[in-house]
Amino acid sequence: MTLIQIIVLALLQGLTEFLPISSSAHLILTPKLNGWDDQGLAFDVAVHLGTLTAVVWYFRCEIITMTRDWIQSLAQRQKVGDSNLVWAVGFGTIPVGLAGLLFKDVIETSLRSPLVIAATTILFGLLLWWADAMGKRLRSEHSIGWKDIVVIGIAQAIALIPGTSRSGITMTAGLIMGLTRAGAARFSFLLSIPVIILAGGLKTLDLIQGEATVDWNALIIGSVVSAMSAYLCIHFFLKLLERMGMLPFVIYRMALGIFLLFIFL
Repeated sequence: MTLIQIIVLALLQGLTEFLPISSSAHLILTPKLNGWDDQGLAFDVAVHLGTLTAVVWYFRCEIITMTRDWIQSLAQRQKVGDSNLVWAVGFGTIPVGLAGLLFKDVIETSLRSPLVIAATTILFGLLLWWADAMGKRLRSEHSIGWKDIVVIGIAQAIALIPGTSRSGITMTAGLIMGLTRAGAARFSFLLSIPVIILAGGLKTLDLIQGEATVDWNALIIGSVVSAMSAYLCIHFFLKLLERMGMLPFVIYRMALGIFLLFIFL
Protein backbone atom coordinates (compact mmCIF):
# COMPACT_ATOMS: atom_id res chain seq x y z
CA MET A 1 0.00 0.00 0.00
CA THR A 2 1.17 3.50 -0.78
CA LEU A 3 1.11 6.27 1.81
CA ILE A 4 -1.80 7.93 0.01
CA GLN A 5 -3.82 4.70 0.11
CA ILE A 6 -3.07 4.23 3.81
CA ILE A 7 -4.15 7.76 4.71
CA VAL A 8 -7.27 7.72 2.52
CA LEU A 9 -8.51 4.38 3.90
CA ALA A 10 -7.69 5.31 7.49
CA LEU A 11 -9.48 8.65 7.14
CA LEU A 12 -12.49 6.90 5.64
CA GLN A 13 -12.63 4.42 8.51
CA GLY A 14 -12.27 7.14 11.12
CA LEU A 15 -14.89 9.43 9.61
CA THR A 16 -17.46 6.92 8.42
CA GLU A 17 -17.45 4.59 11.45
CA PHE A 18 -19.51 7.10 13.42
CA LEU A 19 -21.36 8.99 10.69
CA PRO A 20 -24.59 7.38 9.43
CA ILE A 21 -23.11 6.60 5.99
CA SER A 22 -21.52 3.12 6.41
CA SER A 23 -17.80 2.59 6.94
CA SER A 24 -17.89 -0.92 5.44
CA ALA A 25 -19.38 0.39 2.21
CA HIS A 26 -16.65 3.00 1.80
CA LEU A 27 -13.83 0.58 2.65
CA ILE A 28 -15.18 -1.97 0.16
CA LEU A 29 -15.91 0.52 -2.63
CA THR A 30 -12.87 2.78 -2.47
CA PRO A 31 -10.34 0.09 -3.51
CA LYS A 32 -12.75 -1.20 -6.18
CA LEU A 33 -13.33 2.20 -7.73
CA ASN A 34 -9.61 3.12 -7.66
CA GLY A 35 -8.26 -0.25 -8.79
CA TRP A 36 -6.36 -0.76 -5.52
CA ASP A 37 -5.52 -4.12 -4.02
CA ASP A 38 -7.54 -5.14 -0.96
CA GLN A 39 -6.00 -3.56 2.13
CA GLY A 40 -6.00 -6.86 4.01
CA LEU A 41 -7.15 -8.05 7.43
CA ALA A 42 -4.20 -6.63 9.36
CA PHE A 43 -4.94 -3.10 8.16
CA ASP A 44 -8.65 -3.51 8.93
CA VAL A 45 -7.77 -4.54 12.50
CA ALA A 46 -5.41 -1.55 12.87
CA VAL A 47 -7.91 1.09 11.74
CA HIS A 48 -10.64 -0.48 13.90
CA LEU A 49 -8.27 -0.25 16.84
CA GLY A 50 -7.87 3.43 16.01
CA THR A 51 -11.62 4.10 16.04
CA LEU A 52 -12.00 2.08 19.24
CA THR A 53 -9.32 4.20 20.91
CA ALA A 54 -11.08 7.38 19.78
CA VAL A 55 -14.54 6.49 21.09
CA VAL A 56 -13.23 5.14 24.41
CA TRP A 57 -11.13 8.26 24.97
CA TYR A 58 -13.96 10.62 23.99
CA PHE A 59 -16.42 8.95 26.39
CA ARG A 60 -13.83 8.13 29.06
CA CYS A 61 -15.60 10.10 31.80
CA GLU A 62 -18.99 8.53 30.99
CA ILE A 63 -17.45 5.06 30.84
CA ILE A 64 -15.78 5.49 34.24
CA THR A 65 -19.06 6.74 35.76
CA MET A 66 -21.10 3.96 34.16
CA THR A 67 -18.68 1.29 35.32
CA ARG A 68 -18.57 2.66 38.87
CA ASP A 69 -22.37 2.85 39.06
CA TRP A 70 -22.70 -0.64 37.61
CA ILE A 71 -20.35 -2.15 40.20
CA GLN A 72 -22.27 -0.37 42.98
CA SER A 73 -25.58 -1.58 41.56
CA LEU A 74 -24.35 -5.17 41.68
CA ALA A 75 -23.35 -4.74 45.31
CA GLN A 76 -26.61 -3.00 46.27
CA ARG A 77 -28.81 -5.09 43.95
CA GLN A 78 -30.60 -2.01 42.65
CA LYS A 79 -30.17 0.63 39.97
CA VAL A 80 -27.44 3.17 40.73
CA GLY A 81 -26.94 6.25 38.54
CA ASP A 82 -26.07 5.19 34.98
CA SER A 83 -25.74 1.47 35.73
CA ASN A 84 -28.64 0.78 33.34
CA LEU A 85 -26.53 2.04 30.43
CA VAL A 86 -23.99 -0.73 31.02
CA TRP A 87 -26.75 -3.34 30.85
CA ALA A 88 -28.21 -1.61 27.79
CA VAL A 89 -24.88 -1.70 25.95
CA GLY A 90 -24.25 -5.31 26.98
CA PHE A 91 -27.64 -6.73 26.04
CA GLY A 92 -27.87 -4.53 22.96
CA THR A 93 -24.71 -6.20 21.64
CA ILE A 94 -26.04 -9.77 21.86
CA PRO A 95 -28.07 -9.74 18.59
CA VAL A 96 -25.16 -8.50 16.45
CA GLY A 97 -22.78 -10.97 18.11
CA LEU A 98 -25.06 -13.92 17.35
CA ALA A 99 -25.79 -12.73 13.80
CA GLY A 100 -22.10 -12.19 13.13
CA LEU A 101 -21.23 -15.73 14.17
CA LEU A 102 -24.12 -17.30 12.25
CA PHE A 103 -23.84 -15.35 9.00
CA LYS A 104 -20.14 -14.40 8.89
CA ASP A 105 -19.38 -16.25 5.64
CA VAL A 106 -22.42 -14.88 3.78
CA ILE A 107 -21.73 -11.34 4.94
CA GLU A 108 -18.08 -11.47 3.84
CA THR A 109 -18.80 -12.99 0.41
CA SER A 110 -22.27 -12.67 -1.17
CA LEU A 111 -23.27 -9.42 0.52
CA ARG A 112 -20.14 -7.42 -0.40
CA SER A 113 -21.60 -6.66 -3.83
CA PRO A 114 -21.70 -3.00 -4.95
CA LEU A 115 -25.36 -3.45 -5.91
CA VAL A 116 -26.23 -4.69 -2.40
CA ILE A 117 -24.41 -1.67 -0.99
CA ALA A 118 -26.28 0.65 -3.37
CA ALA A 119 -29.65 -0.80 -2.34
CA THR A 120 -28.99 -0.68 1.41
CA THR A 121 -27.46 2.79 1.16
CA ILE A 122 -30.65 4.14 -0.41
CA LEU A 123 -33.17 2.08 1.60
CA PHE A 124 -31.75 2.77 5.04
CA GLY A 125 -31.01 6.37 4.10
CA LEU A 126 -34.73 6.89 3.44
CA LEU A 127 -35.56 5.14 6.71
CA LEU A 128 -33.17 7.48 8.55
CA TRP A 129 -34.88 10.49 6.96
CA TRP A 130 -38.32 9.21 8.01
CA ALA A 131 -37.20 8.49 11.57
CA ASP A 132 -35.60 11.92 11.90
CA ALA A 133 -38.72 13.64 10.59
CA MET A 134 -41.28 11.60 12.52
CA GLY A 135 -39.46 10.79 15.77
CA LYS A 136 -40.72 12.52 18.93
CA ARG A 137 -37.15 13.21 20.16
CA LEU A 138 -38.16 13.58 23.82
CA ARG A 139 -35.79 11.26 25.72
CA SER A 140 -32.05 11.03 26.36
CA GLU A 141 -29.96 7.86 26.36
CA HIS A 142 -30.27 7.75 30.17
CA SER A 143 -33.96 6.79 29.84
CA ILE A 144 -33.36 3.72 27.70
CA GLY A 145 -35.46 0.69 28.67
CA TRP A 146 -35.80 -2.92 27.58
CA LYS A 147 -38.02 -2.17 24.57
CA ASP A 148 -35.42 0.31 23.30
CA ILE A 149 -32.60 -2.18 23.86
CA VAL A 150 -34.39 -4.91 21.87
CA VAL A 151 -35.25 -2.65 18.92
CA ILE A 152 -31.83 -0.97 18.73
CA GLY A 153 -30.03 -4.29 19.27
CA ILE A 154 -31.89 -5.97 16.40
CA ALA A 155 -31.25 -2.93 14.21
CA GLN A 156 -27.54 -3.20 14.94
CA ALA A 157 -27.57 -6.84 13.82
CA ILE A 158 -29.11 -5.80 10.48
CA ALA A 159 -26.17 -3.41 10.06
CA LEU A 160 -23.92 -6.39 9.32
CA ILE A 161 -25.23 -6.08 5.76
CA PRO A 162 -22.70 -3.81 3.98
CA GLY A 163 -24.03 -0.36 3.18
CA THR A 164 -26.54 -0.32 6.03
CA SER A 165 -24.32 1.66 8.46
CA ARG A 166 -24.16 0.49 12.06
CA SER A 167 -24.29 4.01 13.43
CA GLY A 168 -26.97 5.00 10.94
CA ILE A 169 -29.41 2.21 11.70
CA THR A 170 -28.92 2.35 15.47
CA MET A 171 -29.55 6.10 15.40
CA THR A 172 -32.59 5.44 13.20
CA ALA A 173 -33.92 2.91 15.72
CA GLY A 174 -33.22 5.29 18.59
CA LEU A 175 -35.10 8.12 16.86
CA ILE A 176 -38.05 5.81 16.13
CA MET A 177 -38.14 4.91 19.83
CA GLY A 178 -38.34 8.59 20.79
CA LEU A 179 -34.74 9.43 21.68
CA THR A 180 -33.34 12.85 20.88
CA ARG A 181 -30.81 13.08 18.07
CA ALA A 182 -27.97 13.52 20.56
CA GLY A 183 -29.29 10.71 22.77
CA ALA A 184 -29.58 8.31 19.83
CA ALA A 185 -26.09 9.26 18.63
CA ARG A 186 -24.43 8.98 22.04
CA PHE A 187 -25.97 5.57 22.72
CA SER A 188 -24.97 4.44 19.23
CA PHE A 189 -21.37 5.46 19.93
CA LEU A 190 -21.31 3.71 23.33
CA LEU A 191 -22.81 0.63 21.66
CA SER A 192 -20.00 0.66 19.12
CA ILE A 193 -17.36 -0.14 21.74
CA PRO A 194 -18.13 -3.86 22.27
CA VAL A 195 -19.01 -4.26 18.59
CA ILE A 196 -15.63 -2.92 17.43
CA ILE A 197 -13.92 -5.14 20.00
CA LEU A 198 -15.82 -8.21 18.75
CA ALA A 199 -15.22 -7.42 15.08
CA GLY A 200 -11.54 -6.72 15.71
CA GLY A 201 -11.22 -9.93 17.71
CA LEU A 202 -12.70 -12.04 14.91
CA LYS A 203 -10.47 -10.41 12.32
CA THR A 204 -7.45 -10.91 14.57
CA LEU A 205 -8.24 -14.63 14.82
CA ASP A 206 -8.49 -14.84 11.03
CA LEU A 207 -5.20 -12.97 10.79
CA ILE A 208 -3.46 -15.34 13.21
CA GLN A 209 -4.70 -18.34 11.25
CA GLY A 210 -3.43 -16.87 7.97
CA GLU A 211 0.11 -16.41 6.77
CA ALA A 212 0.00 -12.92 5.30
CA THR A 213 2.97 -10.63 5.78
CA VAL A 214 2.42 -7.55 7.94
CA ASP A 215 3.43 -4.00 6.98
CA TRP A 216 3.88 -2.50 10.44
CA ASN A 217 4.42 1.03 9.14
CA ALA A 218 1.06 0.92 7.36
CA LEU A 219 -0.65 -0.44 10.49
CA ILE A 220 0.78 2.24 12.78
CA ILE A 221 0.01 5.11 10.40
CA GLY A 222 -3.47 3.75 9.70
CA SER A 223 -4.27 3.32 13.38
CA VAL A 224 -3.12 6.84 14.32
CA VAL A 225 -4.91 8.53 11.39
CA SER A 226 -8.15 6.64 11.99
CA ALA A 227 -8.04 7.46 15.74
CA MET A 228 -7.52 11.18 15.17
CA SER A 229 -10.15 11.47 12.45
CA ALA A 230 -12.67 9.41 14.44
CA TYR A 231 -12.22 11.56 17.54
CA LEU A 232 -12.74 14.78 15.58
CA CYS A 233 -15.72 13.22 13.80
CA ILE A 234 -17.45 12.31 17.08
CA HIS A 235 -16.76 15.74 18.57
CA PHE A 236 -18.08 17.83 15.69
CA PHE A 237 -20.95 15.46 14.84
CA LEU A 238 -22.38 15.76 18.36
CA LYS A 239 -21.80 19.53 18.35
CA LEU A 240 -23.64 20.08 15.06
CA LEU A 241 -26.23 17.29 15.08
CA GLU A 242 -29.17 19.10 16.69
CA ARG A 243 -28.62 22.09 14.39
CA MET A 244 -28.27 20.27 11.06
CA GLY A 245 -30.25 17.07 11.66
CA MET A 246 -29.84 13.95 9.53
CA LEU A 247 -30.84 15.43 6.16
CA PRO A 248 -27.27 16.08 4.88
CA PHE A 249 -26.40 12.43 5.45
CA VAL A 250 -29.62 11.26 3.81
CA ILE A 251 -28.83 13.36 0.74
CA TYR A 252 -25.29 11.96 0.66
CA ARG A 253 -26.61 8.40 0.89
CA MET A 254 -29.07 8.98 -1.93
CA ALA A 255 -26.36 10.43 -4.15
CA LEU A 256 -23.94 7.60 -3.37
CA GLY A 257 -26.56 4.91 -3.95
CA ILE A 258 -27.65 6.36 -7.28
CA PHE A 259 -24.01 6.74 -8.36
CA LEU A 260 -23.33 3.07 -7.56
CA LEU A 261 -26.41 1.94 -9.47
CA PHE A 262 -25.28 4.00 -12.45
CA ILE A 263 -21.74 2.54 -12.33
CA PHE A 264 -22.51 -1.13 -11.63
CA LEU A 265 -25.89 -1.79 -13.23
